[in-house]
Amino acid sequence: MILRPYPFLKKQSLLPPPQPAILRLGFNGTVPAVTLLLHLHRLHHRRNSRSANHVLEDGYVVSTVLDGHKLEINPYSVLPRYGSSDFIILDNVNSLFYTVSSLISQESEIKRFAGGKPGFCDGDSASTMFRGPRSFAIDLKGNVYVADQSNNVIRKITKRGVTTTIAGGYTLKPGKVDGPAQNASFSQDFELVFVPEICVLLVSDRGNQLIRQIDLKAEDCQRSPNSVLGGASLWVLLGLGVSCLVGFIVGIILRPYVIPHTGRLLHPLQRDMEALPNSSGETSTDVLLRHQKRNC
Repeated sequence: MILRPYPFLKKQSLLPPPQPAILRLGFNGTVPAVTLLLHLHRLHHRRNSRSANHVLEDGYVVSTVLDGHKLEINPYSVLPRYGSSDFIILDNVNSLFYTVSSLISQESEIKRFAGGKPGFCDGDSASTMFRGPRSFAIDLKGNVYVADQSNNVIRKITKRGVTTTIAGGYTLKPGKVDGPAQNASFSQDFELVFVPEICVLLVSDRGNQLIRQIDLKAEDCQRSPNSVLGGASLWVLLGLGVSCLVGFIVGIILRPYVIPHTGRLLHPLQRDMEALPNSSGETSTDVLLRHQKRNC
């Protein structure tokens, strides 16, 4: 006799009972859904507590004026050039410097200023090479000073694009030696700041935890003729405008005192007395006209 199980009886499973729902995150391990919700709640609470200490000031607008992806450049840093309407843009990835007009826009013309493939070479703009610089400064004449950290030197680019080495040229290795600029050495992590008031370059030598100073030449701290001429022209035009305005106001004030055709200045009381008729019924003006007719 063969015994058959009833249809309502099912085979017992050997698997363990189902566990609570868990959420697998992007890192190793699992976190229960309840724990994740508690964590998100804490983050939301912290964000609200921080925003209570913030003061948000409105009225500013952010806009993109230059897209490096379209121009195939990496605008790592940008500075205005003194005495010019240009900006200098540093592309540290390609070790290149560019110039762009002051009215930066998506249609601005970008011109290569100095640099090319990575390396170390002085000379004109076509042959100059840098090695991934990350900092530069500009003096009053428009010269550009480059912190060429990977080459352990400081370079100078004139307005015409000619590059020279002004510091670290004899050592060419990391260090913290002071003295004559060509014998000096720097770390591989430093940046430059131009201080026009005292005509120096300040070097923030992070790798050596030092602030260094390079005294520049006097001519490097003189404003370019274009900027001086522009300032003088502005003052001349302003002076002429003020003079014209003062003359116009004085003319309006003195107009009632001026007698036409004579140019004499008369007091208002004297002018009224001349307008009165004499014993014969003629005014002084009538007498004057009669004498003029006789002379004719």
